[in-house]
Amino acid sequence: MPSLQSNDFELFGVPQQFAQDSSLLAARWKDLQRQAHPDQFSAQDASAQRLAMQWSVRINEAYQRLKDPLKRATYLCELQGVPIDAHTNTAMPAAFLMQQIEWREALDALRSADDALQLQTQVNHQRQERLARCATLLDSAGQPQEAAQEVRALMFIARFAQELEQQLDELEQ
Repeated sequence: MPSLQSNDFELFGVPQQFAQDSSLLAARWKDLQRQAHPDQFSAQDASAQRLAMQWSVRINEAYQRLKDPLKRATYLCELQGVPIDAHTNTAMPAAFLMQQIEWREALDALRSADDALQLQTQVNHQRQERLARCATLLDSAGQPQEAAQEVRALMFIARFAQELEQQLDELEQ
């Protein structure tokens, strides 16, 4: 088994890239958890049990990062020396800001679940386009700075999508 300090990709034995096979990640997670599960070490001393618990936590944390495309893109940018700094770096292109304003206005003007579903379709489409750009920027173009900009945009989109989902739930009641 790799060291506790291995990066998530090394730990899971998968290529360090954005594109990942989710079923392979899930299978690898189950296999790693089976190997490191604390119950496997119940007959050993406290030190071995503590180490097994550390491994179990480390494997779960890595899996949470690798299975989520936004977390995975964030992690890849950071591994390449490009921190996302979402709280301090909020500069976005004007076109994206205009889109956010339009979406906010549309959210405020929602009158029906159908309207919300139409807006949700637009938001999901934009999310998929930006995730595809992240894949290209990280896996083939080698441009983590540009990918970090996409990640920051995806974070905005994720927050907006949550608000939209709440609004949709209210409209459907």
